[in-house]
Amino acid sequence: MRGRVVAGTCGSLGSLTALHRAAAEARTRDAELWVVLAWQPPLGTPASRTSVGGTPLLADCRDAAVERLREVLGTAFGAGPPGVALAALTVRATPGAALVDTVRDAGDLLVVGTGSRGPLLRALRPSVARYCLAHAPCPVLAVPPSPLQADLDAVHRRIVWRRPLDAGDLAG
Repeated sequence: MRGRVVAGTCGSLGSLTALHRAAAEARTRDAELWVVLAWQPPLGTPASRTSVGGTPLLADCRDAAVERLREVLGTAFGAGPPGVALAALTVRATPGAALVDTVRDAGDLLVVGTGSRGPLLRALRPSVARYCLAHAPCPVLAVPPSPLQADLDAVHRRIVWRRPLDAGDLAG
């Protein structure tokens, strides 16, 4: 049986970095690449509630997740395939649980991004990478954020605080 490389994504720069690393690992191992996007319905929404169009809300959420995954894969790999067998999954679960549940056995590799996390984000949303490291039955590769992420964060802070952008700040 062929091995698998399982990678989670949400479309962020960090998850795209991890996705590219997962594709490279899959090519090296001659393994399948399984890309997982976890989704959850809005909080406090019962399954029977309907949306404006009369379709079930859960179906709308699932369809939005499928479309988001298509967009992420298009952004990550463009028109060309990643060079390995690719399976794309949308899973209704928290991201960590979705990834750990997708891993089949100890021969698989789970690839997650580590992203930069401030104290507020750590308090509001648990770390997916930490969850996977603690619960996965296979090796976990935690990919650090792209070096561009620090530059983007600096630009964002300057915009939020309405401070002029100095191009010298971006030269690393």
